[in-house]
Amino acid sequence: MAVTAAQVKELRAATDAPMMDCKKALVENDGDMEKATSWLKERGIAKAAKKAASRIAAEGLVGLKIADDFSKATIVEINSETDFVAKNEGFQNLVLKTTEEVYSSNPSDVAGFMSTEFGSYFTETVAKIGEKIELRRFGTLEAEDDTVAMNAYVHSNNRIAVIVKAKCDSAKTAEGMRDTLKQVAMHASAMKPTTLSYKDFDAEYVESETKGRIEAIKKENEELSRLKKPLKNVPLFVSMMQLTDEVMAKAEADIKEMLKSQNKPEKIWDKIIPGSLARFIDDNTTLDKEQALLDQSYVLDDKKTVAEAITAAAKALGGTAEITDFIRLEVGEGIEKKEDDFAAEVAAQMG
Repeated sequence: MAVTAAQVKELRAATDAPMMDCKKALVENDGDMEKATSWLKERGIAKAAKKAASRIAAEGLVGLKIADDFSKATIVEINSETDFVAKNEGFQNLVLKTTEEVYSSNPSDVAGFMSTEFGSYFTETVAKIGEKIELRRFGTLEAEDDTVAMNAYVHSNNRIAVIVKAKCDSAKTAEGMRDTLKQVAMHASAMKPTTLSYKDFDAEYVESETKGRIEAIKKENEELSRLKKPLKNVPLFVSMMQLTDEVMAKAEADIKEMLKSQNKPEKIWDKIIPGSLARFIDDNTTLDKEQALLDQSYVLDDKKTVAEAITAAAKALGGTAEITDFIRLEVGEGIEKKEDDFAAEVAAQMG
């Protein structure tokens, strides 16, 4: 009997099982909806997909696969309900196989990937493990040619993975930059950048962050004042995105006015102004330094930004390099975990 798309859709809605499994169940049972549903349940497929929505999968592991020639790398995040299951060999094998499949098949999104034959294997494996497990996200970067350098890093706890990609002037420079990119990936694992550059920020987001950060510093200064400790500078801005030519011109004019009021000789102003402008930029780019990879202070040399460290490393090789992309995945990041209140639970059960 031919199975229609409408039947597959109906069974999927009833069981939340993957589309390929729904189609197979209907084919095996001559289109009988009840028998197909039972067929899925008997194999644990519907059960695995119907795990209670209230249960949160925020533990788990990341996986990494990188080509021997560093031309391609894939990272995935698979979540489980408990850290205990994340230590299970079956779960670890699932992460490994899923990473390899994503690497080789280049799916566009999770939903599409889970509707494939491998998605059926994933669901069946979850049913055997017996806990809520989800493929949350994945990412792949590829080198367009041999002048593109790439490397990746997985933290020792297997909960954070990072891929970093850079465009170089030559294949020789690209090969020489791999170790540095591994170090930058390690930096990103610790410093948690959310974007490549301040240029990627949304203007509304920057505006919102500006207000929030200024108010936070003002409140902090109130406490510092009470303790009779030095106060922090209250910035006007938080990102280079806001430091227009007009803003910088005014900052320089304000510095000159201050030097004039301090009776500093004009002949030494040119020695003071650059440092003062640098401090102004430092005070007014806190968002960039926290969230933009290229603008963060490099952990291996905090006198340089990551961008400056990359430039210096490439120059030492006789070439040039610029980081063009990165992907960072951390298990459970952004998932609101449910906090169990044992005392309240007992009290509720006692009536």
